[in-house]
Amino acid sequence: MQEETQETQENEPIDIEDVHFEENSSSKTETHVKDKKKGKKDAKIEEELLECNQKVADLNDKYLRLFSDFDNFRKRKSLEIIEIRKTAAEDLILSLLNVVDDFERAITLLSNLEQKDAFEEGTMLIYNKLINILKQQGLEEIDALKQDFNTDFHEAITNIPVDDDMKGKVFDVVQKGYLLNGKVIRFAKVVVGS
Repeated sequence: MQEETQETQENEPIDIEDVHFEENSSSKTETHVKDKKKGKKDAKIEEELLECNQKVADLNDKYLRLFSDFDNFRKRKSLEIIEIRKTAAEDLILSLLNVVDDFERAITLLSNLEQKDAFEEGTMLIYNKLINILKQQGLEEIDALKQDFNTDFHEAITNIPVDDDMKGKVFDVVQKGYLLNGKVIRFAKVVVGS
């Protein structure tokens, strides 16, 4: 009997709308499944995109920090190089200061002589040439005489009693002090009034 019902169902005319409806429902189901799969893919793609954006932001941050560190390093090194260039000849200039001291002593002795001759004139020319070369390298004499005693520039050898107006001031300079590009390379050895 089941065979008869199947036969009758097979022989019965099929309504096209029903078929169409069934096709629509199956395509809707397929579309719905596709939409779900597409939604999951879109969500996964969005998640991966967010991860990639985060990685790009992290890498950009690391790059900016590295660039800043390098820029700071470059500036620091250039300042160190400038400082080294300023004081590179410090040892040589310190050695030459002894020669300058000897020249000054010789000039003092020659000026005390009654007869001024070519020897004194030649000594002065050599002394001035040496001083000019050292000044071009950044050497400056520390002005100490009758100035307030300052431990940043002066080294006290002794104290002597003086009038009230000279107390705490440099009374005499035993050895001149010098600056090289603003840095003290030799303190002025002085006698301070007390």
